[in-house]
Amino acid sequence: MSHPSRRQFVVHTLGAGAALALPAIGRAQARPVLKAGDQKGGLRALLEAAGALDGVGYDIQWSEFPAAAPLAEALNAGAVDSGPIGDAPLIFALAAGTRVKAIGANRSDAYGTAVLVRPDSALKTAADLKGKSIATNRGSIGHYVTLKAITRAGLKPEDVNLRFLAPADAKLALTQGSVDAWATWEPYTALAEVSGHARVLVSGRELLPGLSYLAATDAAIASKRPVLQDFLQRVVRAQDWSNRNVDTYSAALARIIGIPAEAAKLQFARRQQKWVPIDAQVVADQQGTADFYRQVGLIKQPLDVKGTFDTGFALTAG
Repeated sequence: MSHPSRRQFVVHTLGAGAALALPAIGRAQARPVLKAGDQKGGLRALLEAAGALDGVGYDIQWSEFPAAAPLAEALNAGAVDSGPIGDAPLIFALAAGTRVKAIGANRSDAYGTAVLVRPDSALKTAADLKGKSIATNRGSIGHYVTLKAITRAGLKPEDVNLRFLAPADAKLALTQGSVDAWATWEPYTALAEVSGHARVLVSGRELLPGLSYLAATDAAIASKRPVLQDFLQRVVRAQDWSNRNVDTYSAALARIIGIPAEAAKLQFARRQQKWVPIDAQVVADQQGTADFYRQVGLIKQPLDVKGTFDTGFALTAG
């Protein structure tokens, strides 16, 4: 299986407190390895900026992907154990038979999941997209916000021409005028705005529940549960730190993922991301996403999402 635009790197950190933090892991003769998938602007930047990998009792082999679809492929193939994925692409992956579960959930303001147009575009509303071409990733949250926006405007999926392109290709297509719009997510939305390449035509605010997840394969949950539990708790602590240190984190994020500081701060500050328990509301919102995908024909069979969550992972250490 190919992994387009994937960057691999390995974190080896041994701390004196690792055996205390993870006693079952610390006594093992060989350090476990967590194969962690990531998306641009995702977990690695957050964890490194917060210093949250200090004292980790296992090795982390990172693989970076430009979008959720190739990350989902890697999860399906067992090439990665875990990774961040939005609500819509998780539905798409599960419907395709990927043996994966959500082990942690977060909510954020969905403004930055948006349909973008060129600054000089004559398009003003979602209804104006009728007959227009829109670039996005198939099954992505960009795909989802497109369908949500046009159906709310009284259009049908067949009323627009969807072109499935990776983010870099979609941006190029928009700026060169070969598509009329680009449906994407953060940090791509902030980057396009700050650079003057695009403006928001329709945002995901009030269209989407703003959910995304840390997902893990069934195999990794069975064999590396203590590692995944520790990793999730480090992510949650890092998120809390970032929310209390917006300027410091934004500067670090810009440096780590190579985007302008203005774009890093814009996308981070407006997301207001918080990790939340996997409760009845999370499950209901995810079911709504699955039902919508079924309604518009993107998945062929009804999907009961309750079995796609593992609620046994704690967000904080007990």
